[in-house]
Amino acid sequence: MKHLPAFFSLAGHHALVAGGTPAAVQRARLVVAAGGTLTVAAPRLDSAFDDLRRQSPFDWQPRWPDAADFTQARLAFIATGDPIRDETLAAMARELRVPVNVTDQPRISDFIMPAIVDRGEVVVGVSTGGASPVLARLVRARIERALPARLAELGAFAARFRDTARALLRDVAARRRFWEHVLDGPIGQLVLAGREQAAREAMLVALNRPANERGPVGSVAIVGAGPGDPDLLTLRALDALQRADVVLYDELAGREVLDRARRDAELVYVGKQKARHSRSQDEINALMAAHARAGKQVVRLKGGDPFIFGRGGEELEYLRAHGIAATVVPGVTAALACAAASGIPLTHREHASAVTFVTGYLKNGEPAADWATLAQSRQTIVVYMGVSAAATVRDRLLEAGLARTTPVAIIENGSRPDQKVSVGTLGALTALAARHANGGPALMIIGDVAALADVAHAKPALAEAS
Repeated sequence: MKHLPAFFSLAGHHALVAGGTPAAVQRARLVVAAGGTLTVAAPRLDSAFDDLRRQSPFDWQPRWPDAADFTQARLAFIATGDPIRDETLAAMARELRVPVNVTDQPRISDFIMPAIVDRGEVVVGVSTGGASPVLARLVRARIERALPARLAELGAFAARFRDTARALLRDVAARRRFWEHVLDGPIGQLVLAGREQAAREAMLVALNRPANERGPVGSVAIVGAGPGDPDLLTLRALDALQRADVVLYDELAGREVLDRARRDAELVYVGKQKARHSRSQDEINALMAAHARAGKQVVRLKGGDPFIFGRGGEELEYLRAHGIAATVVPGVTAALACAAASGIPLTHREHASAVTFVTGYLKNGEPAADWATLAQSRQTIVVYMGVSAAATVRDRLLEAGLARTTPVAIIENGSRPDQKVSVGTLGALTALAARHANGGPALMIIGDVAALADVAHAKPALAEAS
Protein backbone atom coordinates (compact mmCIF):
# COMPACT_ATOMS: atom_id res chain seq x y z
CA MET A 1 0.00 0.00 0.00
CA LYS A 2 1.69 3.21 -1.20
CA HIS A 3 -0.81 5.65 0.32
CA LEU A 4 -2.83 5.78 3.52
CA PRO A 5 -6.55 5.79 2.62
CA ALA A 6 -8.29 8.59 4.50
CA PHE A 7 -11.39 10.76 4.19
CA PHE A 8 -10.57 14.41 4.81
CA SER A 9 -13.16 16.80 6.28
CA LEU A 10 -13.49 20.05 4.33
CA ALA A 11 -16.84 21.21 5.75
CA GLY A 12 -16.40 24.80 6.85
CA HIS A 13 -12.77 24.90 5.69
CA HIS A 14 -11.03 26.60 2.80
CA ALA A 15 -9.42 24.97 -0.24
CA LEU A 16 -7.39 26.46 -3.08
CA VAL A 17 -7.51 25.34 -6.71
CA ALA A 18 -4.68 26.69 -8.86
CA GLY A 19 -5.55 26.55 -12.55
CA GLY A 20 -8.42 27.19 -14.92
CA THR A 21 -8.24 23.91 -16.84
CA PRO A 22 -10.96 21.22 -17.16
CA ALA A 23 -8.99 19.17 -14.61
CA ALA A 24 -9.14 22.15 -12.24
CA VAL A 25 -12.93 22.26 -12.64
CA GLN A 26 -13.15 18.63 -11.52
CA ARG A 27 -11.17 19.39 -8.37
CA ALA A 28 -13.25 22.51 -7.69
CA ARG A 29 -16.48 20.51 -7.93
CA LEU A 30 -15.19 17.99 -5.41
CA VAL A 31 -14.33 20.77 -2.95
CA VAL A 32 -17.83 22.21 -3.23
CA ALA A 33 -19.46 18.75 -2.94
CA ALA A 34 -17.50 18.14 0.28
CA GLY A 35 -18.82 21.37 1.81
CA GLY A 36 -15.61 23.42 1.55
CA THR A 37 -15.24 27.08 0.62
CA LEU A 38 -13.32 27.60 -2.59
CA THR A 39 -10.82 29.99 -4.11
CA VAL A 40 -9.72 29.52 -7.71
CA ALA A 41 -6.55 31.29 -8.80
CA ALA A 42 -5.81 31.45 -12.53
CA PRO A 43 -5.62 34.19 -15.17
CA ARG A 44 -8.32 32.47 -17.25
CA LEU A 45 -11.00 29.90 -16.49
CA ASP A 46 -12.37 27.12 -18.65
CA SER A 47 -16.02 27.70 -19.65
CA ALA A 48 -17.05 24.75 -17.45
CA PHE A 49 -16.40 27.00 -14.44
CA ASP A 50 -19.43 29.06 -15.51
CA ASP A 51 -21.82 26.21 -14.63
CA LEU A 52 -20.10 25.67 -11.28
CA ARG A 53 -20.29 29.37 -10.45
CA ARG A 54 -24.04 29.45 -11.15
CA GLN A 55 -24.58 26.52 -8.80
CA SER A 56 -22.05 27.44 -6.09
CA PRO A 57 -20.43 30.90 -6.19
CA PHE A 58 -16.70 30.91 -5.39
CA ASP A 59 -13.86 33.40 -5.12
CA TRP A 60 -11.90 33.83 -8.37
CA GLN A 61 -8.50 35.50 -8.30
CA PRO A 62 -7.54 36.22 -11.97
CA ARG A 63 -3.83 35.52 -11.38
CA TRP A 64 -1.58 32.69 -10.28
CA PRO A 65 -1.67 32.07 -6.50
CA ASP A 66 0.84 33.55 -4.08
CA ALA A 67 1.94 32.52 -0.58
CA ALA A 68 -1.03 34.30 1.04
CA ASP A 69 -3.48 32.20 -0.97
CA PHE A 70 -1.83 28.99 0.23
CA THR A 71 -1.67 29.99 3.90
CA GLN A 72 -5.45 30.49 3.96
CA ALA A 73 -6.11 26.98 2.57
CA ARG A 74 -6.40 23.68 4.36
CA LEU A 75 -5.79 21.82 1.08
CA ALA A 76 -4.46 22.84 -2.31
CA PHE A 77 -5.07 21.40 -5.77
CA ILE A 78 -2.87 22.33 -8.69
CA ALA A 79 -3.92 21.81 -12.31
CA THR A 80 -2.46 24.63 -14.40
CA GLY A 81 -1.67 22.49 -17.45
CA ASP A 82 1.98 23.62 -17.33
CA PRO A 83 4.30 21.03 -15.67
CA ILE A 84 6.94 23.61 -14.72
CA ARG A 85 4.39 25.95 -13.13
CA ASP A 86 2.74 22.99 -11.41
CA GLU A 87 6.04 22.00 -9.80
CA THR A 88 6.79 25.60 -8.70
CA LEU A 89 3.40 25.99 -7.05
CA ALA A 90 3.61 22.54 -5.42
CA ALA A 91 6.97 23.49 -3.89
CA MET A 92 5.40 26.71 -2.52
CA ALA A 93 2.56 24.73 -0.92
CA ARG A 94 4.92 22.23 0.72
CA GLU A 95 7.12 25.02 2.06
CA LEU A 96 4.03 26.48 3.75
CA ARG A 97 3.00 22.97 4.97
CA VAL A 98 -0.23 22.90 2.99
CA PRO A 99 -1.06 19.38 1.67
CA VAL A 100 -1.10 19.54 -2.11
CA ASN A 101 -2.34 17.41 -5.00
CA VAL A 102 -0.97 17.98 -8.50
CA THR A 103 -3.07 16.50 -11.30
CA ASP A 104 -1.40 13.51 -12.99
CA GLN A 105 1.85 14.10 -11.07
CA PRO A 106 1.89 11.76 -8.05
CA ARG A 107 5.66 12.29 -7.65
CA ILE A 108 5.17 15.88 -6.42
CA SER A 109 1.81 15.32 -4.69
CA ASP A 110 1.30 14.88 -0.94
CA PHE A 111 -1.94 13.04 -1.58
CA ILE A 112 -3.62 11.59 -4.64
CA MET A 113 -7.28 11.67 -5.68
CA PRO A 114 -9.02 8.32 -6.00
CA ALA A 115 -11.75 7.41 -8.43
CA ILE A 116 -14.87 8.12 -6.39
CA VAL A 117 -18.20 6.35 -6.06
CA ASP A 118 -20.55 8.78 -4.32
CA ARG A 119 -23.72 7.45 -2.68
CA GLY A 120 -24.30 10.28 -0.22
CA GLU A 121 -23.50 8.88 3.21
CA VAL A 122 -21.56 6.06 1.51
CA VAL A 123 -18.43 7.05 -0.42
CA VAL A 124 -15.99 4.60 -1.99
CA GLY A 125 -12.53 5.63 -3.16
CA VAL A 126 -10.51 3.52 -5.60
CA SER A 127 -6.80 4.12 -6.10
CA THR A 128 -3.92 2.46 -7.92
CA GLY A 129 -1.37 4.68 -6.20
CA GLY A 130 -1.15 6.81 -9.30
CA ALA A 131 0.09 3.89 -11.40
CA SER A 132 -3.01 3.69 -13.62
CA PRO A 133 -5.87 6.18 -13.19
CA VAL A 134 -7.69 4.48 -16.08
CA LEU A 135 -7.66 1.16 -14.21
CA ALA A 136 -9.00 2.92 -11.11
CA ARG A 137 -11.88 4.32 -13.19
CA LEU A 138 -12.65 0.87 -14.60
CA VAL A 139 -12.79 -0.59 -11.08
CA ARG A 140 -14.99 2.30 -10.01
CA ALA A 141 -17.38 1.56 -12.89
CA ARG A 142 -17.75 -2.02 -11.68
CA ILE A 143 -18.46 -0.85 -8.15
CA GLU A 144 -20.99 1.68 -9.48
CA ARG A 145 -22.87 -1.17 -11.15
CA ALA A 146 -22.79 -3.30 -8.01
CA LEU A 147 -23.97 -0.69 -5.49
CA PRO A 148 -27.71 0.08 -5.32
CA ALA A 149 -28.68 3.53 -6.53
CA ARG A 150 -30.55 4.27 -3.27
CA LEU A 151 -27.61 3.37 -1.02
CA ALA A 152 -27.44 7.02 0.08
CA GLU A 153 -31.05 6.82 1.27
CA LEU A 154 -30.21 3.67 3.24
CA GLY A 155 -27.29 5.45 4.91
CA ALA A 156 -29.48 8.44 5.79
CA PHE A 157 -32.21 6.10 7.08
CA ALA A 158 -29.73 4.39 9.41
CA ALA A 159 -28.44 7.75 10.66
CA ARG A 160 -31.95 8.82 11.68
CA PHE A 161 -32.35 5.80 13.97
CA ARG A 162 -28.77 5.54 15.21
CA ASP A 163 -29.25 7.33 18.55
CA THR A 164 -32.50 5.50 19.29
CA ALA A 165 -30.92 2.12 18.61
CA ARG A 166 -27.95 2.99 20.83
CA ALA A 167 -30.27 3.94 23.68
CA LEU A 168 -32.38 0.80 23.42
CA LEU A 169 -29.55 -1.65 22.71
CA ARG A 170 -26.80 -1.09 25.27
CA ASP A 171 -24.86 -4.21 24.39
CA VAL A 172 -22.47 -3.50 21.51
CA ALA A 173 -22.66 -7.01 20.03
CA ALA A 174 -26.46 -7.02 20.18
CA ARG A 175 -26.56 -3.61 18.52
CA ARG A 176 -24.26 -4.78 15.73
CA ARG A 177 -26.44 -7.86 15.09
CA PHE A 178 -29.54 -5.66 15.06
CA TRP A 179 -28.09 -3.34 12.42
CA GLU A 180 -26.94 -6.28 10.32
CA HIS A 181 -30.51 -7.61 10.28
CA VAL A 182 -31.90 -4.15 9.46
CA LEU A 183 -29.50 -3.11 6.71
CA ASP A 184 -29.14 -6.53 5.09
CA GLY A 185 -32.73 -7.64 5.64
CA PRO A 186 -36.29 -6.72 4.67
CA ILE A 187 -36.15 -3.22 6.17
CA GLY A 188 -33.08 -2.34 4.13
CA GLN A 189 -34.69 -3.82 1.04
CA LEU A 190 -37.76 -1.62 1.54
CA VAL A 191 -35.54 1.48 1.64
CA LEU A 192 -33.64 0.40 -1.47
CA ALA A 193 -36.95 -0.21 -3.23
CA GLY A 194 -38.05 3.37 -2.49
CA ARG A 195 -40.66 2.39 0.13
CA GLU A 196 -39.28 4.48 2.97
CA GLN A 197 -42.58 4.91 4.85
CA ALA A 198 -43.04 1.14 5.01
CA ALA A 199 -39.41 0.79 6.09
CA ARG A 200 -39.91 3.36 8.85
CA GLU A 201 -42.97 1.52 10.18
CA ALA A 202 -41.09 -1.79 10.12
CA MET A 203 -38.12 -0.16 11.88
CA LEU A 204 -40.30 1.14 14.70
CA VAL A 205 -41.74 -2.34 15.16
CA ALA A 206 -38.23 -3.84 15.22
CA LEU A 207 -36.96 -1.32 17.78
CA ASN A 208 -39.91 -1.92 20.09
CA ARG A 209 -39.72 -5.70 19.84
CA PRO A 210 -38.69 -7.42 23.09
CA ALA A 211 -34.99 -8.28 23.26
CA ASN A 212 -35.63 -12.03 23.12
CA GLU A 213 -37.55 -11.59 19.85
CA ARG A 214 -34.93 -9.58 17.97
CA GLY A 215 -33.63 -12.52 15.97
CA PRO A 216 -33.49 -12.70 12.17
CA VAL A 217 -36.67 -11.63 10.40
CA GLY A 218 -37.44 -13.36 7.12
CA SER A 219 -38.80 -11.85 3.95
CA VAL A 220 -39.63 -12.77 0.37
CA ALA A 221 -38.41 -11.11 -2.82
CA ILE A 222 -40.47 -12.01 -5.89
CA VAL A 223 -37.81 -11.70 -8.56
CA GLY A 224 -38.07 -11.62 -12.33
CA ALA A 225 -35.30 -13.77 -13.83
CA GLY A 226 -35.75 -12.41 -17.33
CA PRO A 227 -35.73 -14.70 -20.37
CA GLY A 228 -32.88 -16.92 -19.15
CA ASP A 229 -29.82 -14.97 -20.29
CA PRO A 230 -27.95 -14.16 -17.05
CA ASP A 231 -26.63 -10.94 -18.57
CA LEU A 232 -30.23 -9.65 -18.69
CA LEU A 233 -30.71 -9.97 -14.93
CA THR A 234 -31.25 -6.59 -13.33
CA LEU A 235 -28.75 -5.42 -10.71
CA ARG A 236 -31.47 -5.62 -8.07
CA ALA A 237 -32.30 -9.20 -9.07
CA LEU A 238 -28.64 -10.16 -8.82
CA ASP A 239 -28.41 -8.52 -5.40
CA ALA A 240 -31.48 -10.45 -4.19
CA LEU A 241 -30.00 -13.74 -5.41
CA GLN A 242 -26.74 -13.00 -3.60
CA ARG A 243 -28.63 -12.39 -0.34
CA ALA A 244 -31.00 -15.35 -0.54
CA ASP A 245 -30.99 -18.22 1.91
CA VAL A 246 -33.60 -20.06 -0.16
CA VAL A 247 -34.45 -19.77 -3.87
CA LEU A 248 -37.76 -21.18 -5.08
CA TYR A 249 -37.38 -21.28 -8.85
CA ASP A 250 -39.54 -21.90 -11.89
CA GLU A 251 -39.12 -23.94 -15.04
CA LEU A 252 -38.01 -20.87 -16.98
CA ALA A 253 -35.21 -19.85 -14.61
CA GLY A 254 -32.20 -21.32 -16.40
CA ARG A 255 -29.18 -22.95 -14.81
CA GLU A 256 -26.96 -19.98 -15.65
CA VAL A 257 -29.29 -17.67 -13.74
CA LEU A 258 -29.34 -20.00 -10.74
CA ASP A 259 -25.55 -19.98 -10.79
CA ARG A 260 -25.73 -16.30 -9.81
CA ALA A 261 -27.34 -17.21 -6.47
CA ARG A 262 -25.33 -17.39 -3.26
CA ARG A 263 -23.28 -20.56 -3.28
CA ASP A 264 -24.76 -21.94 -0.07
CA ALA A 265 -28.36 -20.99 -0.88
CA GLU A 266 -30.93 -23.79 -0.86
CA LEU A 267 -32.38 -24.19 -4.37
CA VAL A 268 -35.92 -25.59 -4.50
CA TYR A 269 -37.59 -26.39 -7.83
CA VAL A 270 -41.29 -25.46 -7.86
CA GLY A 271 -41.83 -25.25 -11.62
CA LYS A 272 -45.14 -25.65 -13.37
CA GLN A 273 -45.58 -26.83 -16.93
CA LYS A 274 -48.77 -27.43 -18.83
CA ALA A 275 -50.57 -30.42 -17.22
CA ARG A 276 -47.47 -31.14 -15.06
CA HIS A 277 -46.94 -29.25 -11.82
CA SER A 278 -44.20 -30.15 -9.33
CA ARG A 279 -46.03 -28.02 -6.72
CA SER A 280 -49.45 -26.46 -6.67
CA GLN A 281 -49.72 -22.69 -6.24
CA ASP A 282 -51.08 -23.18 -2.72
CA GLU A 283 -48.05 -25.32 -1.85
CA ILE A 284 -45.69 -22.70 -3.25
CA ASN A 285 -47.40 -19.99 -1.21
CA ALA A 286 -47.14 -22.05 1.96
CA LEU A 287 -43.47 -22.83 1.27
CA MET A 288 -42.59 -19.15 0.85
CA ALA A 289 -44.33 -18.30 4.11
CA ALA A 290 -42.75 -21.15 6.05
CA HIS A 291 -39.20 -20.21 5.06
CA ALA A 292 -39.79 -16.52 5.78
CA ARG A 293 -41.24 -17.27 9.21
CA ALA A 294 -38.14 -19.31 9.94
CA GLY A 295 -36.13 -16.10 9.55
CA LYS A 296 -34.81 -16.83 6.05
CA GLN A 297 -34.38 -14.47 3.12
CA VAL A 298 -36.41 -16.07 0.31
CA VAL A 299 -36.26 -15.40 -3.41
CA ARG A 300 -39.22 -16.53 -5.48
CA LEU A 301 -37.51 -16.63 -8.87
CA LYS A 302 -39.83 -16.43 -11.86
CA GLY A 303 -39.06 -16.41 -15.57
CA GLY A 304 -39.50 -13.07 -17.32
CA ASP A 305 -41.33 -10.50 -15.21
CA PRO A 306 -43.35 -11.66 -12.17
CA PHE A 307 -46.32 -9.46 -13.08
CA ILE A 308 -46.59 -10.47 -16.74
CA PHE A 309 -48.49 -13.78 -16.80
CA GLY A 310 -46.35 -14.96 -13.89
CA ARG A 311 -48.88 -15.09 -11.02
CA GLY A 312 -46.62 -12.77 -9.06
CA GLY A 313 -49.62 -10.66 -8.11
CA GLU A 314 -51.33 -13.63 -6.48
CA GLU A 315 -48.21 -14.49 -4.51
CA LEU A 316 -47.77 -10.90 -3.35
CA GLU A 317 -51.38 -10.78 -2.16
CA TYR A 318 -50.89 -14.01 -0.22
CA LEU A 319 -47.73 -12.77 1.49
CA ARG A 320 -49.29 -9.44 2.45
CA ALA A 321 -52.38 -11.17 3.81
CA HIS A 322 -50.16 -13.32 6.04
CA GLY A 323 -48.07 -10.43 7.35
CA ILE A 324 -44.84 -11.37 5.56
CA ALA A 325 -42.53 -8.64 4.29
CA ALA A 326 -42.33 -8.88 0.51
CA THR A 327 -40.78 -6.90 -2.32
CA VAL A 328 -41.04 -7.29 -6.09
CA VAL A 329 -38.06 -7.07 -8.43
CA PRO A 330 -39.19 -6.60 -12.05
CA GLY A 331 -37.53 -8.56 -14.81
CA VAL A 332 -37.08 -8.30 -18.57
CA THR A 333 -40.26 -9.90 -19.84
CA ALA A 334 -40.14 -12.39 -22.72
CA ALA A 335 -41.81 -10.03 -25.20
CA LEU A 336 -39.05 -7.44 -24.86
CA ALA A 337 -36.23 -9.97 -24.83
CA CYS A 338 -37.49 -12.04 -27.76
CA ALA A 339 -38.29 -8.98 -29.85
CA ALA A 340 -34.85 -7.48 -29.25
CA ALA A 341 -33.04 -10.78 -29.87
CA SER A 342 -34.81 -11.29 -33.20
CA GLY A 343 -34.62 -7.67 -34.37
CA ILE A 344 -38.37 -7.01 -34.18
CA PRO A 345 -39.46 -3.58 -32.88
CA LEU A 346 -42.74 -4.01 -31.03
CA THR A 347 -43.76 -0.50 -32.05
CA HIS A 348 -42.74 1.36 -35.17
CA ARG A 349 -43.92 4.69 -36.53
CA GLU A 350 -44.74 3.17 -39.91
CA HIS A 351 -46.24 -0.12 -38.75
CA ALA A 352 -47.54 -0.22 -35.15
CA SER A 353 -48.54 2.43 -32.63
CA ALA A 354 -49.68 -0.02 -29.94
CA VAL A 355 -48.70 -3.41 -28.55
CA THR A 356 -50.87 -5.88 -26.63
CA PHE A 357 -49.70 -8.82 -24.54
CA VAL A 358 -52.08 -11.78 -24.34
CA THR A 359 -51.76 -15.29 -23.03
CA GLY A 360 -52.46 -18.21 -25.33
CA TYR A 361 -52.82 -20.58 -22.40
CA LEU A 362 -56.08 -22.41 -22.89
CA LYS A 363 -58.55 -22.26 -20.04
CA ASN A 364 -61.89 -23.96 -20.64
CA GLY A 365 -60.78 -24.54 -24.23
CA GLU A 366 -60.33 -20.89 -25.31
CA PRO A 367 -57.73 -18.15 -24.79
CA ALA A 368 -59.31 -15.20 -22.99
CA ALA A 369 -58.96 -12.38 -25.54
CA ASP A 370 -60.98 -9.67 -27.25
CA TRP A 371 -60.31 -10.82 -30.80
CA ALA A 372 -62.09 -7.93 -32.50
CA THR A 373 -59.89 -5.43 -30.69
CA LEU A 374 -56.75 -7.45 -31.39
CA ALA A 375 -57.54 -7.56 -35.11
CA GLN A 376 -57.47 -3.78 -35.48
CA SER A 377 -54.77 -2.33 -37.71
CA ARG A 378 -51.45 -0.75 -36.73
CA GLN A 379 -50.83 -2.74 -33.61
CA THR A 380 -48.65 -5.64 -32.51
CA ILE A 381 -49.98 -8.74 -30.77
CA VAL A 382 -47.64 -10.71 -28.53
CA VAL A 383 -48.96 -14.13 -27.53
CA TYR A 384 -47.38 -15.83 -24.54
CA MET A 385 -47.62 -19.62 -24.16
CA GLY A 386 -49.47 -19.76 -27.47
CA VAL A 387 -47.77 -22.46 -29.55
CA SER A 388 -50.21 -25.19 -28.56
CA ALA A 389 -53.13 -22.82 -29.21
CA ALA A 390 -51.84 -21.64 -32.61
CA ALA A 391 -54.83 -22.98 -34.57
CA THR A 392 -57.31 -21.24 -32.28
CA VAL A 393 -55.37 -17.97 -32.33
CA ARG A 394 -55.21 -18.07 -36.15
CA ASP A 395 -58.90 -18.89 -36.59
CA ARG A 396 -60.17 -16.25 -34.16
CA LEU A 397 -58.01 -13.49 -35.64
CA LEU A 398 -59.06 -14.41 -39.20
CA GLU A 399 -62.72 -14.43 -38.15
CA ALA A 400 -62.19 -10.98 -36.59
CA GLY A 401 -60.92 -9.66 -39.92
CA LEU A 402 -57.14 -9.79 -39.70
CA ALA A 403 -55.59 -10.58 -43.10
CA ARG A 404 -54.11 -14.02 -43.77
CA THR A 405 -50.97 -12.31 -45.05
CA THR A 406 -50.30 -10.57 -41.73
CA PRO A 407 -46.66 -11.23 -40.82
CA VAL A 408 -45.98 -13.58 -37.90
CA ALA A 409 -42.83 -14.61 -36.03
CA ILE A 410 -42.34 -17.34 -33.44
CA ILE A 411 -39.29 -17.02 -31.18
CA GLU A 412 -38.23 -20.04 -29.13
CA ASN A 413 -35.70 -19.72 -26.28
CA GLY A 414 -35.42 -16.02 -27.03
CA SER A 415 -32.06 -14.38 -26.13
CA ARG A 416 -30.45 -17.75 -25.36
CA PRO A 417 -27.70 -19.43 -27.40
CA ASP A 418 -30.22 -21.99 -28.73
CA GLN A 419 -32.69 -19.33 -29.89
CA LYS A 420 -34.83 -20.43 -32.86
CA VAL A 421 -36.91 -18.02 -34.95
CA SER A 422 -39.53 -18.84 -37.60
CA VAL A 423 -41.23 -16.19 -39.74
CA GLY A 424 -44.28 -16.47 -41.95
CA THR A 425 -47.89 -15.31 -42.17
CA LEU A 426 -50.99 -15.66 -40.05
CA GLY A 427 -52.43 -18.13 -42.55
CA ALA A 428 -49.40 -20.38 -42.00
CA LEU A 429 -49.38 -20.03 -38.22
CA THR A 430 -50.11 -23.69 -37.41
CA ALA A 431 -47.32 -24.88 -39.70
CA LEU A 432 -44.92 -22.41 -38.10
CA ALA A 433 -45.98 -23.54 -34.62
CA ALA A 434 -45.37 -27.19 -35.53
CA ARG A 435 -41.65 -26.38 -35.81
CA HIS A 436 -41.66 -25.42 -32.12
CA ALA A 437 -44.09 -28.00 -30.73
CA ASN A 438 -41.49 -29.94 -28.76
CA GLY A 439 -39.00 -27.17 -28.08
CA GLY A 440 -38.40 -24.67 -25.32
CA PRO A 441 -40.58 -21.75 -24.28
CA ALA A 442 -41.82 -19.86 -27.34
CA LEU A 443 -43.61 -16.61 -28.00
CA MET A 444 -45.59 -15.42 -31.03
CA ILE A 445 -45.44 -11.89 -32.45
CA ILE A 446 -48.24 -11.03 -34.88
CA GLY A 447 -48.36 -7.80 -36.88
CA ASP A 448 -46.53 -5.90 -39.58
CA VAL A 449 -43.44 -5.48 -37.38
CA ALA A 450 -42.85 -9.25 -37.52
CA ALA A 451 -41.73 -8.81 -41.15
CA LEU A 452 -38.74 -6.84 -39.79
CA ALA A 453 -37.26 -9.89 -38.08
CA ASP A 454 -33.57 -10.58 -38.59
CA VAL A 455 -34.14 -13.11 -41.36
CA ALA A 456 -30.47 -14.08 -41.42
CA HIS A 457 -31.16 -16.01 -38.23
CA ALA A 458 -34.74 -17.05 -38.94
CA LYS A 459 -36.38 -19.94 -40.78
CA PRO A 460 -37.85 -18.81 -44.15
CA ALA A 461 -41.56 -18.17 -44.54
CA LEU A 462 -43.93 -21.04 -45.23
CA ALA A 463 -46.71 -21.07 -47.77
CA GLU A 464 -50.14 -20.17 -46.42
CA ALA A 465 -52.22 -23.01 -45.11
CA SER A 466 -55.23 -23.78 -47.24
